[in-house]
Amino acid sequence: MGKIREILTGATLALLVAGAAAAEDGRLTVELNKFEPAEGGGCRAFFLFRNDTDMALEAFEMSLAVLDAQGVIDRLLTIDAAPLPARRTTLKLFEIPGLGCDQITEILMHDIPACKPQNADPVDCYSFLSLASKASARLVE
Repeated sequence: MGKIREILTGATLALLVAGAAAAEDGRLTVELNKFEPAEGGGCRAFFLFRNDTDMALEAFEMSLAVLDAQGVIDRLLTIDAAPLPARRTTLKLFEIPGLGCDQITEILMHDIPACKPQNADPVDCYSFLSLASKASARLVE
């Protein structure tokens, strides 16, 4: 009987630990929410960063390739989106100069040069990153 109780106690403990880990696990969703024409030409991109993790990110940079209407890379942009508070949604606006919003078909996130939680070592953001788009262009990795 002691052995069965030991197994049940171990199984219960494992379930509790798994549940706590799942509650701490979260995603960082980067959403290209919309475009609007920028003053003087170009395009303004609105990004929502939904940080559903328990980590406040003091560094988060994205390296993006902007593809034109023909699917050709028009330019590369590096965007600094930090800081990203834990369990919060943050809005960031970025200008894409010299290219109209209707000319952008896709934005490729090809690198994350910086991803560092506050008071911690850098981490691999790809392991908990999700991309989404509500704009006319896709946001992909």
